[in-house]
Amino acid sequence: MSTGLWICRTCLYRIARPTTRLVQWSVRFQSTNSATEAIPPSLLDRARSISLEHQKLTDQLANGFDTRAAKKLGEYSAIVNALKEWDKANESMTELTSLIHDPTSDAELRELAADDLEATKEQLQHASQSLVTSLVPVHPFAHLPCLIEIRPGAGGSEAAIFAGDLLRMYQAFCNRSGFRATLLKYENTNGTTEAGVPLSEAILEVEKENAYGIFRSEAGVHRVQRVPATETKGRTHTSAASVLVLPSLQENSVSQEAIDDPESDYYIDVKEVRSEVMRASGAGGQHVNKTESAVRLTHIPTNTVVAMQDSRSQMKNKEKAWTLLRSRVAQIRREKREEEMVALRRSVVGVAKMGRGDKVRTYNYGQQRVTDHRSGMSVQNLDDVMEGGLALEKVMESVAGWLMEQDVKALIAEDLHKKNKK
Repeated sequence: MSTGLWICRTCLYRIARPTTRLVQWSVRFQSTNSATEAIPPSLLDRARSISLEHQKLTDQLANGFDTRAAKKLGEYSAIVNALKEWDKANESMTELTSLIHDPTSDAELRELAADDLEATKEQLQHASQSLVTSLVPVHPFAHLPCLIEIRPGAGGSEAAIFAGDLLRMYQAFCNRSGFRATLLKYENTNGTTEAGVPLSEAILEVEKENAYGIFRSEAGVHRVQRVPATETKGRTHTSAASVLVLPSLQENSVSQEAIDDPESDYYIDVKEVRSEVMRASGAGGQHVNKTESAVRLTHIPTNTVVAMQDSRSQMKNKEKAWTLLRSRVAQIRREKREEEMVALRRSVVGVAKMGRGDKVRTYNYGQQRVTDHRSGMSVQNLDDVMEGGLALEKVMESVAGWLMEQDVKALIAEDLHKKNKK
């Protein structure tokens, strides 16, 4: 390699590290002297295969437009661009390292190379993160608005009170973040919407694109440790509430074509749904207990039941019930596929799963501490968390990073499984 060429590459890579904040996560692989080992070989092979497929699709589209090929090309573009950046950074790293360890090289050039080595390492690390991130498939519901369902678990009335606290926490977070949030359903333990009674069930709709991707990490069992207001001896009790995050299938968020497609997660055969109407319960004026405005839908294959009575209109309750039923069934189908991948991942690399039945976070009032059991992050500012503040956002971001790591491990497990089957 000529000296002039090396100087050109040195100048090329003397650039500042991008200031845009990436998703806060890192792939925890043991560092080695080989730059190529910063990324698992299976992922690098996957990226190169996609790059070859991208070139084939480009050649195909040059001879005539094809909608499916064009869509695939767009999906691959980010990976191909990230791979190019990684190859450039890796090549520069190899050249610098080689020059530094070459005793026949000019001393001044070796000194220049040593000066550039640290910056090039950072560029390679950044390129590695970008490449791995681009390889992780986007969750199919990530772009959608979402529904956050909250129900009390073990702990009696204290669990119901805590469920109400979680609802207010998410409402405050949405308000602070500028997200439009609507309470679709709110029932207290006596079956009414009366204020001041412990919560039985609430459904909060976050009407923002990508809301599912933002709140996906909140699904699971949230546990609280505190002295209840009704406790006379000052003893700490442990209670729990469950949070379920569903895609919100609003009008315009999912195409009618997807809803009508039997292969789609959103499709429901009306023949498989039992529909019932009944009188609403609880206080509420002349319409309650006098008109059959409440609606209950049961999806027979999955035994999924949805009941809605918030509106006086049977038609509006039916529309809300159908929307909620599609969301729940779509989530069930997606979770089934994820369970299959979790089983594969666990068999290959021993990774624990995260699901709706798992304890995900503990709110300890005595110590003013919130601990997330997936990312391992603890924050001492419990009040700010419960007020939907920056502390909550910090915890949610840590879990997003944890989820990214699990997705990367899933890709590696999938590649290992395919390799072993050959």
